[in-house]
Amino acid sequence: MYMYKLIFDFSLQFNFLNSAEKMFKNTFQSGFLSILYSLGSKPLQIWDKEAASGHVKRPQDEDIQSNVLEIIGSNIQSTYITCPADPAATLGIKLPFLVIIVKNLKKYFTFEIQVLDDKNVRRRFRASNFQAVTRVKPYICTMPLRMDEGWNQIQLNLADFTRRAYGTNYVETLRVQVHANCRLRRIYFSDRLYSEEELPPEFKLYLPMQKA
Repeated sequence: MYMYKLIFDFSLQFNFLNSAEKMFKNTFQSGFLSILYSLGSKPLQIWDKEAASGHVKRPQDEDIQSNVLEIIGSNIQSTYITCPADPAATLGIKLPFLVIIVKNLKKYFTFEIQVLDDKNVRRRFRASNFQAVTRVKPYICTMPLRMDEGWNQIQLNLADFTRRAYGTNYVETLRVQVHANCRLRRIYFSDRLYSEEELPPEFKLYLPMQKA
């Protein structure tokens, strides 16, 4: 599995927080906090989905021989999953690292993270595999996403992104939105980056043993 540390383009939007519900406000946040696991009984329980030009399904992936969440669509903008499901709610996750275990399907793919900084401003960070350069604009910062073949582990240091792009401090993540085209195994937050040896078994991606 290829591990990729993302350095990417952000989309920032100057919207001030209202009194929207914070989903994880009362959750003790330390170590790992998972928001999507493809093997769960209801992997999209806290997510909303839109598949106007495609589908969101849970097939078995041939490489890892396990069920995954597949997001496929001819129009990536209208095919996505978003968390929280309630558009008025926010995640309220203060852990600064986000990890996405995703499969490269060799098609257009993009995802977006919305955070709050210490200026009480909402910033959006968007990564796409079809963009060549990083662009920082007043309301959005976008960046290129480079992935290897097969399964990738994308690691995002949200505190570092916020500081480098806007000169402010990361407070919390408000929303995560993943668009077509990809397959997902897990999306989780952590308090720091962990080595493969430190990860709990359920957070690892096991590739089947090759028969001789």
